Amino acid sequence: MIEIKKISAFETFSIRKEVLRKNIPLPFEFNGDLDADTIHLGAFKNSKLIAVSSYMKVSNKNFKGIQYQLRGMATLPEYQGFGAGRFMLEKAYTIFKELNIECLWCNARIKAVDFYKKQGLKTFGEKFDIKHVGEHYVMYKYLN
Repeated sequence: MIEIKKISAFETFSIRKEVLRKNIPLPFEFNGDLDADTIHLGAFKNSKLIAVSSYMKVSNKNFKGIQYQLRGMATLPEYQGFGAGRFMLEKAYTIFKELNIECLWCNARIKAVDFYKKQGLKTFGEKFDIKHVGEHYVMYKYLN
């Protein structure tokens, strides 16, 4: 069974480093990680942290309402495909509804677009490239 809990920014770093920044010269610590309104979630299997995601209060001019940006969603390779990402998003949606957050958006790597579509997010605009990481789409979901 996978359990989703709020965690600290520091607890996200090792998985971000391993999954998202391995051999990539970009920081695994993000601006906003330590902001009071940032939310970090962790997925645990048998008490082991296997996946992380962070949600920061950042507005995108293309969307309306109170917004959060999803950043740094990552699951350890050996635990991918077991629903950790989906469970973290479901928990985030519950938290955001309680906080009256209207929109969640992210910059999704091409290989993650189908995953996010299954979770109800839609693509916006054209593909774009992030140096050292690759092509992305902006994706979003209105929560009300």
